[in-house]
Amino acid sequence: MNLTAVLTLLDQAEQDLATGFRTAAEGHAEEPDIHDICHNLAAQCEGRRVALAPLRERYGSTDTGGAADRLGTRVLSEARPGPLGLLRDLQDLYVQAAFAELTWDLLQQAGAALHDRDMLAVSQRCAREASIQQGWLRTRSKQAAPQTLVLAR
Repeated sequence: MNLTAVLTLLDQAEQDLATGFRTAAEGHAEEPDIHDICHNLAAQCEGRRVALAPLRERYGSTDTGGAADRLGTRVLSEARPGPLGLLRDLQDLYVQAAFAELTWDLLQQAGAALHDRDMLAVSQRCAREASIQQGWLRTRSKQAAPQTLVLAR
């Protein structure tokens, strides 16, 4: 069942996103909002992993054969320095968040097809939360862009 692979990938994506948010929080602690918000967002990712765990237990998990390495996203394991570094880190986190959000949406479709109310409820809630995170990343990137790209010389 391909569902087991998607559940495994989603769990890894949420773990990677949590790691990325924590890395950004510590690496850009001088930004007034980044430290606290990114730690909160990381905790949300961990909460989504907890919500996903019963589904992984029910449907199983699988070795994805390195598919996670081919997702095109990279774990933000080290923050880049300075304002441009922050902007690039936010972009990387946005890509990771987009993957997670879309995968939660796909899981909603599977839940509907399987008539699995638990999967449907969890995936709907988590997709909304992931969408809010993605929106914050987009907004924060737009906020940083003018000063970083135009005013700083």
